[in-house]
Amino acid sequence: MSMPKIDFQSIADDFRYMNPNEPGSWPLVPKVTILVSLLLLILLGGWWFVWADQLAELETKQREEETLRQQYLDKKRQAINLDLYTQQLAEIDRSFGALLKQLPDKSEVEALLIEVNQAGLGRGLQFELFRPGAEVVKDFYAELPIAVKINGSYHDLGAFAADIAKLPRIVTLNNISIAPMKDGGVLTLDATTKTFRYLDDAEIAKQKKPAQGAAK
Repeated sequence: MSMPKIDFQSIADDFRYMNPNEPGSWPLVPKVTILVSLLLLILLGGWWFVWADQLAELETKQREEETLRQQYLDKKRQAINLDLYTQQLAEIDRSFGALLKQLPDKSEVEALLIEVNQAGLGRGLQFELFRPGAEVVKDFYAELPIAVKINGSYHDLGAFAADIAKLPRIVTLNNISIAPMKDGGVLTLDATTKTFRYLDDAEIAKQKKPAQGAAK
């Protein structure tokens, strides 16, 4: 079946000779063409002047809805797990309290220094140097570095380090350097022993004042 031939010349004549004052007498093709063109112009104008802003607002509202939905789900999840979070917080508080008890206060620092010294003497070590340094104050605790130089055998130095780790208070060995002495089997241990103490309420308040001044 062959397609009907389109007479483009006839269509062009219809457009050329149509009377703009009598649209009712226009041929079919010009009528349809102009109506479709008007419809497209109306749609384009509506989109440009009205629908574009509405579509942008709709997209914004959709994003806000998604954000609010996510916030709702997060809060719902937190509410469901509130008891678990409360238990975890209580466990953290207990753990922190246990660690805090391992930090001596001002009155206990001197006794702790004696314990460190006695730990070395109890292993038959010879202290060439035991010099506490200046405290380094942190947020809620202070570090007390102690420069030590100890002579002894490898076994005794290792036992001393193990004894330090077993103390009821937190004591660490830092910057460790071991070198042999002239005497056979005797080593020299150079290290910085650090112990810690927690700050009392007055010291913590004193720490916070400069920070609050800087924030202003």
